[in-house]
Amino acid sequence: MAPLRIVRWLQALLLAAMATAATAAVAPQSPAPDFTLRALAGPNLKLAEQRGRVVLVNFWATWCGPCREELPQLAKLHDKYRAAGLVLLGVNVDDDPRKAAELATRLGLRFPVLLDTDKQVSRRYDMSAMPATFLIDRDGVVRSIHRGYRAGFEQRYDAEIRELLKE
Repeated sequence: MAPLRIVRWLQALLLAAMATAATAAVAPQSPAPDFTLRALAGPNLKLAEQRGRVVLVNFWATWCGPCREELPQLAKLHDKYRAAGLVLLGVNVDDDPRKAAELATRLGLRFPVLLDTDKQVSRRYDMSAMPATFLIDRDGVVRSIHRGYRAGFEQRYDAEIRELLKE
């Protein structure tokens, strides 16, 4: 009887540990949670398919003033480093994809805009502030996280991108 009780206790402990790991926040040096999202233009995009490239994932919304300020700066970084292997993914969290399309068109964004209308991906990435930017290395590991935006953050992104592209 005692061995059965120990097995059940170990199973419960294992399940609790798995549940905690599944809800753990994304942190630097942790694997980036994979996702597949519909793109405004083109096919669905899967993060895991970007392995071998440096990926900058930026969560944004049309109602977010700092997001609207940051997007043109990100577009410049995308244009500057795209040929060197940078992939920039703009994950929009608006309920209405038409709003994202309007702003992307108005700003002339040339990087993929992905739609997270059900907020499942943004929940996995713990969106405690908007915008939120995750820099992911060629192996799919989160190397830096930036929550919020202030003028000048793009210089920090630029330096981090250059370092990762060198690796």
